[in-house]
Amino acid sequence: MNLISDLIIIIGLAVFEIVNSVDNAIVNAHVLKTMSLKWRKIFLFWGLLIAVFVVRGLLPFLIVWLTVPGIGFANAFMAMFSGFSEFAGAIEAGKPLILMAAGVFLLLLYLHWLFLEEKSPLFVVDRLVRPDYGIWFFACAAIILVALLYFARYNPILMLSAAIGNAMFFILYGFREQAEKQSARLKERAGELGDLSKFFYLEVLDASFSFDGVLGAFAFTTAIPLILIGNGIGALIVREMTIRSIDRVALYRYLKNGAMTSIGVLGLVIVLQSFGVKIPEFLPTTIMLLFVGVAFVESKKLLKKTDYANAG
Repeated sequence: MNLISDLIIIIGLAVFEIVNSVDNAIVNAHVLKTMSLKWRKIFLFWGLLIAVFVVRGLLPFLIVWLTVPGIGFANAFMAMFSGFSEFAGAIEAGKPLILMAAGVFLLLLYLHWLFLEEKSPLFVVDRLVRPDYGIWFFACAAIILVALLYFARYNPILMLSAAIGNAMFFILYGFREQAEKQSARLKERAGELGDLSKFFYLEVLDASFSFDGVLGAFAFTTAIPLILIGNGIGALIVREMTIRSIDRVALYRYLKNGAMTSIGVLGLVIVLQSFGVKIPEFLPTTIMLLFVGVAFVESKKLLKKTDYANAG
């Protein structure tokens, strides 16, 4: 039964990583087209190792280690990968803190997309398709933080965790604003920059995008090996799509709607878990597959209509 449960979690993690990384893969593909064949191969090999083992492997471990007091770095590492029983209680005790910060981050990520980004009309009321409601994002962000601080008022550490999740989002949001401007400059000056500069730019950009996937992974599990396997498989598939068919994937118009809506629901789910609400293990994967599946089917229908209209 544990094997089946682990397999469900890994599938959920891999699909979540794939749909959450499509935007990143599109940027990567555009930059890779301006690089020499040698540096493309370097990025696809070393970039994958860095993305999987350094970022998606080390980051969740550091998050768990920082939220579990009383054990050293080496002991935390051994506990994560060997399941030492003497640390199992401490890790379980620190789980709500991880979930609260991750949940707040994911909720804000969803609300930012909902109110401040252009989007297709799926899982969204028509009025919110255009990004004209920025004031509501900041209002909702403030209300959510105040509400969580109130409900967690008897647990100061949980309150701190909610504030940390809020701070992480806005710090990363500022970084991404600069990254988008840098990306526009990079397209204009593609011929002036060396391949090494582009390689480092892609790695930094990938690290910032992977943060969403790593925090979202805690909606599925706090087991680092499973996160490493699931996110690693997803990252490998995204790299493959970057080379072969990312332009085609980008035509699936509603995929981002499915990904972002599932992020919002998963954020709510893990906030509830941080307060002790019991959630079935299969529920996060089911939620994510449901929204992404509907988005994929609707995108395919739209793509067929478009292809038929163009052929006619």
